[in-house]
Amino acid sequence: MKIGLLGCGTVGGGVLDIVEKRSDMEIKYVLVRRPRPELGALAVSDAAVILNDPEVDTVVEVLGGLSPSFEYVAAALKAGKNVVTANKHLVAHYYKELIALAKENGAAFRCTPAVGGGIPWLVNLERVARVNPVKEFWGIMNGTTNFILDAMHKNGADFSAVLAQAQALGYAEADPSADIDGLDIQRKCIITANVAFGAMLSEEDVPVAGIRNVKACDIAAAEAHGRVCRILGCGKKTEKGVAAYVEPVFAAAGSLEAAVDKNFNMISFDTEYTGRESFYGQGAGRYPTAYNAVEGCVDILEGGKSFYTDKMEPVSPDNSAEAHPYYVRTSAKSAGLDAAKAEVWGEGVLTKPLSVKEAHDMAALLLKSDPGFFMAGIKD
Repeated sequence: MKIGLLGCGTVGGGVLDIVEKRSDMEIKYVLVRRPRPELGALAVSDAAVILNDPEVDTVVEVLGGLSPSFEYVAAALKAGKNVVTANKHLVAHYYKELIALAKENGAAFRCTPAVGGGIPWLVNLERVARVNPVKEFWGIMNGTTNFILDAMHKNGADFSAVLAQAQALGYAEADPSADIDGLDIQRKCIITANVAFGAMLSEEDVPVAGIRNVKACDIAAAEAHGRVCRILGCGKKTEKGVAAYVEPVFAAAGSLEAAVDKNFNMISFDTEYTGRESFYGQGAGRYPTAYNAVEGCVDILEGGKSFYTDKMEPVSPDNSAEAHPYYVRTSAKSAGLDAAKAEVWGEGVLTKPLSVKEAHDMAALLLKSDPGFFMAGIKD
């Protein structure tokens, strides 16, 4: 296999290191955005060199973002080149287009490192779904937010202080919005739901609540009721379609999710024949993510040409079908919230069971008058 590597930052450098130790593949080019003399003749600054070279049979994309990543990946697929990507934003946003391009041009398209980093999540989801219908999935899919919430519980630390620590350690970007607002998890949730249920969900189908506004009083409210705050991506097959959403959750203190500490991830699915299976490990980082990118290349070398599912059916987002109580803290007045209130939890309230659609619609309204609004689902 001759590889054109698009990007050589943290993950790309890991791919380069791993591939250099193998005899069944080699990196012919590395696309760089700035001079990288240490790469020698591998470095190119024009993607056309890679895309127009017939010797390059596989492109590994680790640039991130939508553009020019989409243009490069689309051109590679049109040229019949296999593609492996770690770019969850790209895959979630252009899911239908990229899979169609791969199929039309007889190319492989794999994105195992895009969901779960070093966890072999998508490949196991692919394997189980062939025989064992997936009913539901849920999990901790973002190490940055789990690090923050875990530290707030263990150290009593303030959100902003822990975020600064996460940035200093390299877990969070200078602009952490995609992590703390739940967008990173949303993209992983879309890909997972589409593979698990043969669906074609997009961003507007998956509502998101993040942890930007979580405070020490919210952590205290969870602990006072034997719970731990985590943020989960969830998806469930319903009679009418698929319920998929991202939100903070007050999980039972004895649950597996509550035990996931630091920047680790854990994702689970529930299937018709085997019940729950869970996958735990490093959800990000240089070598965990790079390893899964190279695993995608090995899959292709061994003859794997298909995506993780051959089903792509339009399904209705059905977030009215999933309901549970919510913890809500807000200074805004709301007749709907007053009607749903079941009891007081510290500075917030516990609601009666609300559908995910009801809760997220209410959150969108209350955030307009109370920028500090916070809510978390109550799930066992």
